[in-house]
Formats: sequence, C-alpha cells, structure tokens
Amino acid sequence: QVQLVESGGGLVQAGGSLSLSCAASGIIFSRNTMGWYRQAPGKQRELVAAITRGGSTNYADSVKGRFTISRDNAKNTVYVQMNSLKPEDTAVYYCNANSVLGEHWGKGTLVTVSS
Repeated sequence: QVQLVESGGGLVQAGGSLSLSCAASGIIFSRNTMGWYRQAPGKQRELVAAITRGGSTNYADSVKGRFTISRDNAKNTVYVQMNSLKPEDTAVYYCNANSVLGEHWGKGTLVTVSS
C-alpha cells in the first residue's frame, strides 16, 4: 500500500520559515519524481516545486528564490524548505509521487501564514 505522509505544517508569521517533509512508503522512491502542490481555499491545486529522479528541480514563479525542494532517497523522504513566507502562501500542501507506474498523493498538511 502506497503512503505519502506529510508533516511540518502549522501557523507562522509573514516573513517566517517552515520546513515540510513527506515520508513515502510502498513505492520505489528513487524512481519517482516528487512534488509539492498546494491548494488555497477557493482555488485550484497548483504545483509548488518538483524534483526529478536525477535531482533536477523546478518551481512555481511565485516561490522561486524562497522555497527549496530536496530529497533523500535513503530515507524515502522529500522536503521543501519555505522561507520568507507570505500570507498568500497559506494553503494545504500536498506531496505527490509520479512515475511510469502511476501517481500518488498524500493527504496534505495545512500551512497558515499570518500577516
């Protein structure tokens, strides 16, 4: 059974930082592109950042320079370090695993940035 379990969400003031983690099980982690998505109230889910099997990364324009995605294949875990947080970063953040074998989602973790 595939499980993606996010952690690290919470309440932070604008300008602060949070680090999210996603622990994966039931997949061959190293063969997956891992991504972080977010969904704010009333908005569609959007890609925040992704990291390929080879370590290449891409980011939404809105988070470039502020967020950093990384992965530890030995721990089957993907991270996103979020700095200089803004109120508009408030959303539920979801972990995603994508490979030729299919796509999987975590249940999400809430990040709230107060102004």
